[in-house]
Amino acid sequence: MILADLSPEAFSEATDYLASLDPDWARHIAATGPCLHQATPEREPYEALVRAIAYQQLHARAAEAILARLLALFPDVAFPEPSQLLATTPEAMRACGFSASKLATIHGIAQARMDGVIPDRQEALSLTDDALIERLVALRGVGRWTVEMLLIYCLERSDILPVDDFGVREGYRRLKGWDKAPTPAQLRSLGGAWSPYRTVAAWYLWRA
Repeated sequence: MILADLSPEAFSEATDYLASLDPDWARHIAATGPCLHQATPEREPYEALVRAIAYQQLHARAAEAILARLLALFPDVAFPEPSQLLATTPEAMRACGFSASKLATIHGIAQARMDGVIPDRQEALSLTDDALIERLVALRGVGRWTVEMLLIYCLERSDILPVDDFGVREGYRRLKGWDKAPTPAQLRSLGGAWSPYRTVAAWYLWRA
């Protein structure tokens, strides 16, 4: 089953549902206000993966600066094609700020798109969350978190809980006033009660 409804009506349903779970959720949602999650459905999965790799283990501003330098290499297109990335010298990519490891991952993503391993948007929309995760985590440097960001922001999936995300786990710790954040396994178990609205739950936990 593919759950991909991030409409304002779905946000309202999700918010009401989560607020009804317990007083902690209700208090946090009341303090935060309506869900303002914004997806980027115009992007192709290939582009979303490259962008996600740029953001891995970096502050958002640093990642945005790296991406801006990358895009400046290709002034005639909104985002470089896989063939353009593969034709760019490693020196030019490193000058943008990509580490050797991220550069190898991005080259692998570009090649995988050219080989058809990474689906285009139309095909991706027809694939389940688990099918996409299984297919894409086989790529070098692409972990489950990276694919989950693609599912949330590019494909607008509405029941994704990235349990490996530090911000989500720390958000739940603060929500509950715990001394220690839950482990990914613990959060996955806890998050079962938030389905089918786990994307909105993650948004609220990030806000915490």
